Amino acid sequence: MNAAIGFVALFALLLFGMPLAFALGIVGFVGFALMVGPLPAGAMSAQIAWDTLASYSLSVLPLFVLMGNLVNHAGLSKQLYAASNAMVGHFKGGLAMATIVACGGFASVSGSSLATAATMSSIAMPSMRKYGYSPALSSGSVAAGGTLGILIPPSVIMVIYGSMTETSIGALFIAGIVPGLIGILFYAAAVRFTVWRDPDAGPAGPKLPIRERLLAIREVWAVLGLFILIIGGIYLGVFTPTEAAGMGASGAFIIALVKRTLTPAAFARVLLETVRTSAMLMCVLVGALIFSNFVNVAGVPSQVVSLINWFGLPPIGVILLLIVFYLILGCVFDSLAMILLTVPIFFPLVTGLGFDPIWFGILIVVAVEISLITPPIGMNIFVIRTVMTDLPVTTIYRGVVPFIVADIVRLALIVAVPALILFLPEQMGK
Repeated sequence: MNAAIGFVALFALLLFGMPLAFALGIVGFVGFALMVGPLPAGAMSAQIAWDTLASYSLSVLPLFVLMGNLVNHAGLSKQLYAASNAMVGHFKGGLAMATIVACGGFASVSGSSLATAATMSSIAMPSMRKYGYSPALSSGSVAAGGTLGILIPPSVIMVIYGSMTETSIGALFIAGIVPGLIGILFYAAAVRFTVWRDPDAGPAGPKLPIRERLLAIREVWAVLGLFILIIGGIYLGVFTPTEAAGMGASGAFIIALVKRTLTPAAFARVLLETVRTSAMLMCVLVGALIFSNFVNVAGVPSQVVSLINWFGLPPIGVILLLIVFYLILGCVFDSLAMILLTVPIFFPLVTGLGFDPIWFGILIVVAVEISLITPPIGMNIFVIRTVMTDLPVTTIYRGVVPFIVADIVRLALIVAVPALILFLPEQMGK
């Protein structure tokens, strides 16, 4: 089975509804077996499954998932939104900007874009509707803010990228901080542009007294503390990403106990959700690594290098071509599938051209972020549509346009200035 037939078979299985993990594993195993032999394919698949499931470094996945679930059940997402609203809600478009800031805060302890979008849509959308915000702006701000979940650390996508490429997960986490903050600022600028063009799209809310604002901010100390504990500990070398995940999960558990939101029934739900999500991610990763071995044996990376050389593009031209490819691919694939299918092919090419693997990883994550809000498959759009069933999908599509433009500008900025990504990781351990 050559690579082209393998990819066609994979897409066919996905089209007929087979789960991504099984489709990747089956195509990878069969392709490898036809090229090398069934016994080597079986040994390779078993070794990958064992190494992945027994990996100490990958224990960050269930721990960070557990932390996000505990934080969500502790009600911190509502407090994040209340604090953000207290600070900027009285400006035009302020509730939309508060939504984006709250999404960034929730992303710093959840690691999932879909969880961020689902949580914040149920919290922020009713408030924006109450104050007369246009459906396009309110839904667009939630969809765009939700994308920050895979960039602001900790990030599940970064863990998977780091595991597939053997890149430092801790360095990836640190590298995502500045692009994540830039994303929040650019999204806020997109909101301001929208209300400048149409002042009625985001009317100003009431201005709270100083005392109430300070009280609202005081309620989010837990999120700030968790973020500083995790990222500060990794940056200073106090503990590894796996140890940081354990500290974060323990901290989230203590916070939930202090806030008295963690009943035995709620804790059982948290554990069940964590097991389900972690099992799904681990299965997908095993399938992706088996498929990656098939892709490598089939010689796809070298074929891609030959094709790029035939075009005669300079290194930066190759990067721009890959970005365009990701933006197009994002219109029909979800973010996880994009990472799993493309990294085995493009990573050897990009590192062979001399680009830093950490920089490329963050670049991919930002490009994948855009795919979460691009038609027709943008996953965050459909998450919001699921929560707000009376909202037409076309309205959400219209609302995300300014944020997509902001994302493209940010993408161009980090391509032009790699130091925005690499400066903080380079300071680690110094």
